[in-house]
Amino acid sequence: MRHGPQMRESALETIIGAAVLGVAAVFMWFAIGNGTDRAEASSGTVELGARFNSAKGINVGTEVSMAGVKVGTVRNIRLNTERAEALVTLAISRDLVPLEDGTTARIQSEGLLGGNYINLEPASGFGQIEPCPQGEELFGESGCGEILYTQGSVDLLTLMASFASGGGDDSSSSSGSYDDAMDAPAPSSTDTSAPEDDADLDTESPESDGSVSETDEEPAGDTE
Repeated sequence: MRHGPQMRESALETIIGAAVLGVAAVFMWFAIGNGTDRAEASSGTVELGARFNSAKGINVGTEVSMAGVKVGTVRNIRLNTERAEALVTLAISRDLVPLEDGTTARIQSEGLLGGNYINLEPASGFGQIEPCPQGEELFGESGCGEILYTQGSVDLLTLMASFASGGGDDSSSSSGSYDDAMDAPAPSSTDTSAPEDDADLDTESPESDGSVSETDEEPAGDTE
């Protein structure tokens, strides 16, 4: 019985410690699990959609920018198996909405060593892009909230290789045509001079005939 109060105190400390740990765990769960959504809600973002034939190089959280300024992030990426395309949901600053319906969403690279991002290029059109009203979803039949003009990612290494191979073919073809031109025989000059020689021969032939006739007449005079 001497150890009764000490045991009760240790049990109370254990309960208090467990309660503190539980509260801390709940706080961490809210901070990690819902921190991004609360930050986006407080910053005032809306969801817009874009369809890409290739979403290679972008992920959830990829930056969305306009004129070099960050205006949002990628919130979700899913595959449309019916049309073999990537459906990308963008969380865009509410200040930019509505966008002109001529706006283009283009996946671009920051360089050979950098990652990809989505660049919004505004352009005027016949209307505006607004978020879907309540009760409608992105990529639905109504087409609400979708950016119509998109360009998927381009592999820079493949692009450079294609340019290099194209340049090599052009140089080889041009060098081949140059070699053929050098090996081709030069045009003959006798064709142009031949008529002149014939003309000389024709003009000289009467003179030669005249000289022969004169020599023929001289013996006739001597005999007389």
